[in-house]
Amino acid sequence: MSHTFSSEFDIIFAGGGTTACVVAGRLAACDPSLRILILEGGQHTLNKAAHVQPYQYSIHLAPTSTAMTLNVGNPSPSLNGRAPIVPCAHCVGGGSSVNLMVYTRAPASDFDDWGVDGWESENLIPLMKKLETYEVQPDRPTHGYSGPIKVSSGGRKLAVCDEFISVGMTYHKRRYAEDTNDLETCNTYSPWAKYIDGTTGRRSDAAHHYIYNQAHNTNLQLWVGKRVKRVIFEDKRAVGVEFTSDPVSCPNADQSSDFVRASKLVVVSAGAFGSPAILERSGIGAEAFLTRCGVEQLVNLPGVGENYQDHNGTFVPYFAADGIDTLDLLWRGKENVVQEHLEQWKINGKSLIAQNGSDAKIKWRPDDDELKAMGPAFQPRWKEFFQDRPDKAVAIFALFAGFSASRMRNLPPRNYLVASCYTLYPASIGSVHIKLGGNGKEGIDFTAGYLDDPSDIVPLNFGYKKMREIYRRIPSYRGEVPTGHPPFPEGSAAVCGEVAGPVDLNAPDIIYTAEDDVVIDKFHRERVHTTWHSLGTCAMKPRADQGVVDARLNVYGVTNLKVADMSIVPKNVGTNTYSTALLIGEKAAMIIAEDLGIDPNCCSSLGENPQARL
Repeated sequence: MSHTFSSEFDIIFAGGGTTACVVAGRLAACDPSLRILILEGGQHTLNKAAHVQPYQYSIHLAPTSTAMTLNVGNPSPSLNGRAPIVPCAHCVGGGSSVNLMVYTRAPASDFDDWGVDGWESENLIPLMKKLETYEVQPDRPTHGYSGPIKVSSGGRKLAVCDEFISVGMTYHKRRYAEDTNDLETCNTYSPWAKYIDGTTGRRSDAAHHYIYNQAHNTNLQLWVGKRVKRVIFEDKRAVGVEFTSDPVSCPNADQSSDFVRASKLVVVSAGAFGSPAILERSGIGAEAFLTRCGVEQLVNLPGVGENYQDHNGTFVPYFAADGIDTLDLLWRGKENVVQEHLEQWKINGKSLIAQNGSDAKIKWRPDDDELKAMGPAFQPRWKEFFQDRPDKAVAIFALFAGFSASRMRNLPPRNYLVASCYTLYPASIGSVHIKLGGNGKEGIDFTAGYLDDPSDIVPLNFGYKKMREIYRRIPSYRGEVPTGHPPFPEGSAAVCGEVAGPVDLNAPDIIYTAEDDVVIDKFHRERVHTTWHSLGTCAMKPRADQGVVDARLNVYGVTNLKVADMSIVPKNVGTNTYSTALLIGEKAAMIIAEDLGIDPNCCSSLGENPQARL
């Protein structure tokens, strides 16, 4: 089938998220003559307060956020019949423009465990260093100090997070480390750095630091509000894409298709949901899923849309003492408080505007007593996966100073603390495919897989109990928000309400009955949610093992088509995934430069970040 192309570029990116920005930005800086087009369904984020002021990330957690797409999963018996909802970014910069900005990195063994040639940790560490400016500590051997992405401790320290660390080191009997992101340290309490520029107090995202700062290069084009429908092929060679106006970003625009040609390469970079959908609409995938949508199969690649993975998370609220620093007043929009912090932020970046609410965490592994208390359901998973991998944490426990407005549900205006627990290597696997709805419109056939494996809920149940004990001992603790906790039966020792202050550090732990444990388990099945870390659906694995791309990100069975985003990750990573998305971008830029005959080492210099103040 022939198409009339409205214009031609050398490289087209289908999606303008974190990884696409990194790859396109590096290649454009390396060879400004390359004609590069990024097609992004969402809208611009350039210097918009909601995206560059760190504290405003909470508005993107609301179901009404226009910068997010809500992916509704199939109802699951493991979630007591609930249909999980997984938001993903729908704006320039992708997740880097809306995430919580917490800085974590996966242990080196995660990359080694992928078993993919060229993607071993020893090959990736130079790229990890290349992409960052680590403002937290000098002279750390695995960190970088001249990269485009800034990492700092944020605009103002939160004292309550020191309380969390202090209790963790005494009651929880854990060590302290300044840096648990050195690719090996784990199971120690530590400060939690952020993707925030320590000088300006602005979010450090991929859009501003790789793309918007190259506005002088007219060969680097970014078209927003454009939804890529499919890749166009000639004899299994990708030669362009078909796109329309995005129906969410541009609801009143003409929905007719347009076509642009790519003379050298098409890169699908639409994330764990978008990338497999584009491939399936292009005829690449399992025949059963394509046939039901009326798509003619071009390549039989049954791994497309399979291997969906995420991390399982909970946020549990507590009352906090009056007078301490939290983000509650900012998140409630108390005008005089917002203005005060905004003025200070504009002067030197040093206010709660440049905060995400958390300065402390632990990458937690159970000790022998904890492992025993977790019971038999977790033991096989521990022995098979964790026992001999001491750098892999089971979960991250963290304190957040404030309860975001999107989660408040008419709670009284006061200070709150939130206990965050999320598991890093759930055993459960899901899938994402396209389907047609009853109205003939394309929908999503999404099975999240959350808690399908019986071992996955165990660390959540245990983590809830452990975090309760830590919080009860924090000096700023003032009790529990009842609606945010399991509804324990009346008379249970597990019932905790509002209190005047913490218990003693040496107070006995709460004793739970079998009935209490059932209530906790039910609570998590009804409340556990995404951590916005979706990955794996176009896995970089051998084709015979349901792989979709090879080690150089080429889609099997066709030419001139690559995938570059979190969907290529074959096995889960023990980290908030922004760091991995950036890393994949840097690696993909090197690979593509080599393919084009460009010296990949020249993909280094980027322009200064636009610093327009708001």
